[in-house]
Amino acid sequence: YWLHDDGSETNRSIFRPIDEWPDPNEFRNAAGAPGYAYWQQQADYVIEAELDPDNHVLHGSERITYHNNSPDPLGYLWLQLDQNVRSLENSRTYQTQSALADEVSPAFRRFIGLTPFDGGYTIGRVQLVMDDGSLVDADYRINSTIMRVNLAEPLESGTVVEFEIDWSFPVPDRGRGGKELVSDGWIYEMAQWFPRMSVYDDVNGWQTEQFLGRGEFYLNFGNYDVKVTVPWDHIVDATGLLQNPEDVLTPTQLARLEEAYTSEEPRFIVPADEVGDPDARPVNDGMVTWHYKAENVRDFAWVSSRAFVWDAAGYSYPGDERVIQVHSLYPREAMPLWDKVSTRATVQTLKTYGRMAFEYPYPKAVNVNGPQGGMEYPMVAFCGARPQPDGSYSEGTERALISVTIHEVGHNWFPMIVASDERKWTWMDEGLNSFLQFYGQLDYAKTYCGAQWTQNESCVFQGGRGPAPGIVSYMQDPDQVPLMTESDLIHKDFGNNGYTKPATGLVMLREHILTEGPFDEAFSGYAQKWMFKKPKPADFFRSMEDGAGEHLAWFWRGWFYTTHANDQALDMVATQDATELIGNASQGQYYHRIRINNEGGLVMPVELEFTYADGSTERMDLPVDIWRMNELNFTKGFFSSKALVKVVLDPDEAYADIDRSDNEWNASPGR
Repeated sequence: YWLHDDGSETNRSIFRPIDEWPDPNEFRNAAGAPGYAYWQQQADYVIEAELDPDNHVLHGSERITYHNNSPDPLGYLWLQLDQNVRSLENSRTYQTQSALADEVSPAFRRFIGLTPFDGGYTIGRVQLVMDDGSLVDADYRINSTIMRVNLAEPLESGTVVEFEIDWSFPVPDRGRGGKELVSDGWIYEMAQWFPRMSVYDDVNGWQTEQFLGRGEFYLNFGNYDVKVTVPWDHIVDATGLLQNPEDVLTPTQLARLEEAYTSEEPRFIVPADEVGDPDARPVNDGMVTWHYKAENVRDFAWVSSRAFVWDAAGYSYPGDERVIQVHSLYPREAMPLWDKVSTRATVQTLKTYGRMAFEYPYPKAVNVNGPQGGMEYPMVAFCGARPQPDGSYSEGTERALISVTIHEVGHNWFPMIVASDERKWTWMDEGLNSFLQFYGQLDYAKTYCGAQWTQNESCVFQGGRGPAPGIVSYMQDPDQVPLMTESDLIHKDFGNNGYTKPATGLVMLREHILTEGPFDEAFSGYAQKWMFKKPKPADFFRSMEDGAGEHLAWFWRGWFYTTHANDQALDMVATQDATELIGNASQGQYYHRIRINNEGGLVMPVELEFTYADGSTERMDLPVDIWRMNELNFTKGFFSSKALVKVVLDPDEAYADIDRSDNEWNASPGR
């Protein structure tokens, strides 16, 4: 409690309720679930795009049907123009870059480029579709990476509006969507490639955060009908299901696909020796259109290249006849690593995440090797990691590909389906996903490395995001920001803040605080409540407490809202003769007292390991409630028939204690 000058007190206990959480209402209830009046908007897209490979420019035209499911009339719409992050005219990211150092290495010069790439949108047409089907020019305004479109009249609740946009942009070499030249041609990864509707919701109104490059995406669910036109010799894959396979694939490839879907082990659709072979394409000149449709997705990505090797497999959940199509596309430079790992790791992701959250609802999952080292979109992942030019690769490179594949494919759960606001809260997608990735990696190792996997370095993921020792050095750093900091305000060590620390905290909750059963029920319950919906931080916190049956304000406050660290210390170990204390030795010859100091700002449960004079050991686990009356120190006493010779605090290194020098006590020699 905080004592004021007038003698009154304020409740400052770390166990007190968290005032920052919004009050429950009809849209989001006190159990952390969507309320009885929950609503969200829908945006449907019909898009036609054509790739100009000579000039590396993408041209597109789209019709957006926007459904106003909110209770509010809307006089205007906001759209996201992410490509403008690379626009010399519009990019705040370019404008806010700091000066170069006095000396710049040649490698750094090559990496950053001396001239910024001018890759923003050219908007050719914005027109509203009238009730009679006619098109009328819309009044619109571009504000950096977002665009406002004014409506002819307010869009009333329960109604829809349609409008069209023509656009183009040059495809960059770097970034989340870009191009790369390999020995067999260019690889194009098309992401954030079309103007997309911003989100209007019950918490923000219009979410108009600018895209600065770090804070990622917050998008509407909707249906997509997309046609992409590319050179005849390209292989394409995308979000959604291919609608015209007979037009773009050969009969041999179609037969190989059907066969591949019968097995979890990958089979080649386009093997390495058929890359660039005209006989492996249904036509041998001009341009070809690939047509895809996707339902209830929040984004759409696609890839195109004449350089792709293609393998595929099929996976079905136990008791479910539905076959999920699993695809991997990569250049020959990625072999022999990608053909060994990619599809297998994708299938493992479907298994682990399906067990711990919910079964994958989409019809396909694709992993692509190209210019992007790691990025995610509905049904499509971009991943890096390749062998050396001679085809050799280290065990570390193999582990990296396993890890990044599980992570990026895993993003289908968070945030592609459980659709949090990435522009604001990195931990809600990266942290939750990294937590599940940790278990996916362990499952992969057990599946593909056998009983001796722990001794096989190629399958050990040391330093992964999850085990508490991996976050200690970050927790020791005084220059942090809390996890509850918006993505674009995390000034330092973004990876540890957005990925490692939240993942580690969830592992603590699962394996030491709540234990696996209550945690798994609560976590999967949260995921299933918010499938295809838009949770906020308080929804996650409330849902976990409701599902596990534990009041966890102390944990959320300490781990998410502050930068406090855990630093428990053994302050005293003392032994008293039991007869002296209670007049007999019926409970044991000794009464031991252990005093633990809490020298950090966090409170955590206490785990102790005792070693007795006869060599035997014993564990004692104390709940976090020992700190309720006094957050600074606690003394535990217990009777025993054995003399203590050693005490270890936090013996499993489970709680990221930042100073272990005071976590062990040994009896004096001769005692």
